[in-house]
Amino acid sequence: MEDINLEKIKKIASDFKNHSNQDLIYCLDTLQQDFEKTKEMLIKLSCHLDATESLYNNILKEFQKRTKQK
Repeated sequence: MEDINLEKIKKIASDFKNHSNQDLIYCLDTLQQDFEKTKEMLIKLSCHLDATESLYNNILKEFQKRTKQK
């Protein structure tokens, strides 16, 4: 995947009715790739967040058991 040229995307998006089909295809392909990459990162981050929360809760429960007044 080539690096995203944000300036080119912005230029095409700001006046897409007056750009060539080739430019529109470039924009569509680039945006689709960016969307898929972003979605993949969000899924990975969600899994990481869930695992972190679960571990935190387990450790918190153990700590609370140990520090509970008898």
